[in-house]
Amino acid sequence: MWRTRSAAACVICRSLANSSNGIKRKSPLQNLHLVSRSVHHPYYPSSKFQRPPLRISVQLFSSLNRLPIRKTKLLYVKYGFQSQRNFWLARLASRLLKLRYLILGSAVGGGYTAKKTYDQWKDMMPDLDEYKWIVPDFIWELDEHIDFDKLIKALPDADDLAKLLPDFDKIGESFTSLKGFFSPGYNLVSEVTGASDLLLLLGSPGETAFRATDQGYENDKQYKKVSDKEKIDQLQEELLRTQLKYQRMLERLEKENKELRKLVLQRDDKGIHQRKLKKSLIDMYSEVLDILSDYDASYNTQDHLPRVVVVGDQSAGKTSVLEMIAQARIFPRGSGEMMTRSPVKVTLSEGPHHVALFKDSSREFDLSKEEDLAALRNEIEIRMRNSVKEGCTVSTETISLSVKGPGLQRMVLVDLPGVISTVTSGMAPDTKETIFSISKAYMQNPNAIILCIQDGSVDAERSIVTDLVSQMDPQGKRTIFVLTKVDLAEKNVASPSRIQQIIEGKLFPMKALGYFAVVTGKGNSSESIDSIKEYEEEFFQNSKLLKTCMLKAHQVTTKNLSLAVSDCFWKMVRESVEQQADAFKATRFNLETEWKNNYPRLRELDRNELFEKAKNEILDEVISLTQVTPKHWEEILQKTLWERVSTHVIENIYLPAAQTMNSGTFNTTVDIKLKQWTDKQLPNKAVEVAWETLQEEFSRFMTEHKGKEHDDIFDKLKQAVKEESIKRHKWNERAEDSLRVIQHNALEDRSISDKQQWDAAIHFMEETLQSRLKDTECVIEDMVGPDWKKRWLYWVGRTKEQNIRNETKNELEKLIKCNEDHAAYLANDEVTTVRKNLEARGITVDPCLIKDTWHQIYRRYFLRTALSHCNLCRRGFYYYQRHFVDSELECNDIVLFWRIQRMLAITANTLRQQLTNTEVRRLEKNVKEVLEDFAEDNEKKVKLLTGKRVQLAEDLKKVREIQEKLEAFIEALHQEK
Repeated sequence: MWRTRSAAACVICRSLANSSNGIKRKSPLQNLHLVSRSVHHPYYPSSKFQRPPLRISVQLFSSLNRLPIRKTKLLYVKYGFQSQRNFWLARLASRLLKLRYLILGSAVGGGYTAKKTYDQWKDMMPDLDEYKWIVPDFIWELDEHIDFDKLIKALPDADDLAKLLPDFDKIGESFTSLKGFFSPGYNLVSEVTGASDLLLLLGSPGETAFRATDQGYENDKQYKKVSDKEKIDQLQEELLRTQLKYQRMLERLEKENKELRKLVLQRDDKGIHQRKLKKSLIDMYSEVLDILSDYDASYNTQDHLPRVVVVGDQSAGKTSVLEMIAQARIFPRGSGEMMTRSPVKVTLSEGPHHVALFKDSSREFDLSKEEDLAALRNEIEIRMRNSVKEGCTVSTETISLSVKGPGLQRMVLVDLPGVISTVTSGMAPDTKETIFSISKAYMQNPNAIILCIQDGSVDAERSIVTDLVSQMDPQGKRTIFVLTKVDLAEKNVASPSRIQQIIEGKLFPMKALGYFAVVTGKGNSSESIDSIKEYEEEFFQNSKLLKTCMLKAHQVTTKNLSLAVSDCFWKMVRESVEQQADAFKATRFNLETEWKNNYPRLRELDRNELFEKAKNEILDEVISLTQVTPKHWEEILQKTLWERVSTHVIENIYLPAAQTMNSGTFNTTVDIKLKQWTDKQLPNKAVEVAWETLQEEFSRFMTEHKGKEHDDIFDKLKQAVKEESIKRHKWNERAEDSLRVIQHNALEDRSISDKQQWDAAIHFMEETLQSRLKDTECVIEDMVGPDWKKRWLYWVGRTKEQNIRNETKNELEKLIKCNEDHAAYLANDEVTTVRKNLEARGITVDPCLIKDTWHQIYRRYFLRTALSHCNLCRRGFYYYQRHFVDSELECNDIVLFWRIQRMLAITANTLRQQLTNTEVRRLEKNVKEVLEDFAEDNEKKVKLLTGKRVQLAEDLKKVREIQEKLEAFIEALHQEK
C-alpha cells in the first residue's frame, strides 16, 4: 500500500515536471507534505529513450550567507544519476522543533509560580501609607506646579532615540569578516539552520538559489574591498557623532532640570512653603572653613579639612579654569602681570539666582549683570591690594567669596597666586619664596585636592608647578592634572603625541588621579562664559586629538572637569570629616582641662566677651564723673589754677606794684597788669587747667583698683581708651570768651563786704608769701651752703663757690640793714663797693654773682616785710571801710589778693559748670565712639586684650564652635546619603 501511494506520487511529480515547457513557475511539490517531498522515489517509469547523465552542482543556502560552498555527491540509478541527500540533518532539525513545547510549558509554569510568589511578598510588605509624612509636602504638590505631561511630550520619542543609535547591522557585518571568531557551538547551530533553509529551497528552481548565492558573494567582495582602517575610522566617526548627540541631549535635559530646580527654589524663597529651609551642605562646610581661617591658636588643625587647592604657573590659566567652573568672569584679569596677590576661597553652591557675596559683607552681586560683575572684580582687586602689607607683593590673608547659581557643582576652591621663576622689578625680593610657602602650606594638608594647572601652549620643560606638586603628593592620590590652552597646543606643537603623553601621565614626573584637557577661550577678556563653552565644544568636536583617540571623550571640557573635581572633593570630605571631628573633640577636652586647672573660679570669656565686659566697666567709670560733687570740682580747679598762675601774679603783678611809693600808683599798676593778664593769658590758662583736671579725674576712675573685683587684664584697654578719648576731645571754643568776661568783671570788683572775707584774703596772702619765702630760703641755702649747725651735725662742708657767695650774702645783708627802704635793684656804685670790700678780705667776686645773690637776699627781705605787714592789716578792715582816711595804714595788697582769690573762686565755679554740664557728656560720647571703633578693629582688640587666659578662652570657644558646626555638617551629610 505504501509502495503504491509512493509510486502514484512519483507519477504526479513527473507529469508536473514535464508539463512545465520551460516556463518558470512554482512547483506544486512545495504544497505537499514534507514527508512526501523527502521520501526517496524508487519507481521511475521506463522509457524507450535513455536520458543523458544529469550532473547538477547544488550549493547549500542558509540565512547567514556565510557557509562554505559544498558539492553534493551524485548517485548512479537505473535511468540516470541522482544526488544523495543527507536526511540525518533534517531529522535532527525536526527533533529540535519539539523544544517549543518544553519552552511553552516552562513559561506557563514559571508565570504561575512568579505570580504566586509576588502575591506572597505583597502580603508580607507593610502598609506605607502611615509614613507619608516623611516625604516633604512639596513632593506631593509637584503635579500641581509642574506639568508632567508637557515635560513627557518634550522628551524625544523612541523612534528618535533609535535613530541616534549606531547601525549595529553594519558593525556586525564588519565583524563577520574576521574568520575563526565564532565558536564551534555557534558553527553547529549555523549548519542546522542552513540545512533547514536548504530543505525549504529544494522544491524551487535552482536559479533562485543561485541568484541569492551570487548576490551574497558579490556583497562579500564589496566589503572586502574596504580596508580595515577605513572601517575603524568610520566606526569612530559614527561613535563620536553619537556621543555628541547624546551629550547635547544630556545638556538639554540638564538645562530643563536646572530651570525646574530654579523654579522650586524661587517658590521656597517667596515663602510658598512655610517650612524653614536648612542651609546647604556646602554652605555649612564653608562656615567651618571660615571659622578655621580666624582660628589663630597654635593648634594646627585648620589645614586638615578638605578643599580644592588650585595651583599653577603664572598665566597658566588657573583663574580662567576657576571662572569656567563658577560659570562667571568674577576675577580681575591682566595680560602677563600678577593678578592673584592673595588666596581667594570660593565656595560654589546651588541656588535659584547666579549671585556672589563676600563673607564679611551683605551685598549680593548679580552675576548675570555686567555692571555687578565689574563691581565684583573691582572689589576683589581692592581687597587684594589692602591685604598686601607695605613692602610685600603677595599676602597670606584669605579672601572668602561665595558663589551661588543654578547647576553649579558644590565644592570649596582656593585660588593661589601663580608660581613664578623670576622676581621682576617692582616685586618684593622674597616674592618667589612667599608664593612657594603659601602653596606648600595649602598643599601639605593631607586631605586637600590639588588641581594642578599646566599651560599646554608652552614647553613642558618650563613647568615649575609640576615639580612642586610631585613633592607634595608623590603618589598622586589627591592630584588632578588639567592641561589648558589645548587649542593653541594643537596648532603649535609639532608632535601631537606629546599632548597624548601629557594626558596619559607619561611626560611629567608626577602622578595624578585624572588628567583633563580644557579650552578656556581665545584669550579675549571680554568673552562670555557661553561663548567660551561653544568654542570649547566646537574645538573638541573637530579636534584631531579626539578623532585619533589621543584624547578620550571623558577627559575633555570643563564640564567633565568640574564633575570629576566635585566627586573627588565630596569623596574626600566623607572619608575625612569624621576623623577631623574626633580630633577637635580631643582638642576641646584638652583645653577645658587646662582651663579648669588654671582658672577654676573664672568664667570662660573669649576676647569679644571680655571686651564687652571692659566696655561696660569703662562706661560706668565715665558716668561716675557726673557723680563728683561740685565742691570737689571747685576745690581741685581753684587749687590747680592758683598753682599755675601764682608765679605770674607774684613776680609780674604784686612785686612790681609793691615797689611803688604810694597807694595810687600801686592800684594803677595792679589794674593795668591785671587787665593785660586777663585779656591774653588767664582764660586760656583756666581752660587748660579745667581740661587737665578732667583728664586726671577720668584717669583716676579708670586706673583705681576696686579690690577683688579688679581685673588687670583690662588695664591696657582702659589706658588705650583713655588716651584715644582725650586725644579726640576738644574743649568748647566759646568757653574762653565767656570766661574772659567773667574773670574781668571779678577782678574789677574791690569791695570786700565783711570781716570774714578780709580775714580770708589775709590768710590767702600769708600762705602765698610763706610758700614763696620758704622757696627763697631753700634757694639761698643752696647758694651759700649749709649753716654751722648742719656742718657740725651732718659733717658736711661748703664749697669754694659757696664760701664766696656766703661772704657776698653777708655784705649785702649789711647793706639792707643800713637802708631798710632800699630799692629792689642795686646801683653800680653799690656793686663796686661790695666788690671792693670783698677784695679787701682776699675774695674775688664777679659783679654778676653779686647781683644774683642780691636778688634772692632782697626777695627774702621783701617777703618777710610783707608778712609782717599782713599782721598789721588784720585789724585794718575798719580803716578799709573808711578808705584808709586819717590812717597811716594802707592795705592795698590785701585788696589785691582778695580780688585774686575771688576771681579764682568764680573761675572755678564757671569751669565746674562747663565740666558737669557739657564736657563730661562730650567725653562720654567720645569714649563710646572709641569703644565702637575698637570693637570693629580685631587687630586692636588682639593687641590690647592679650595673655594666656584670653588666648585659652578664645581657643576654647573656637574649638567648640568648630566641633558643633562639624557635627551638624556630619549629621546633614548622613541624612543626604
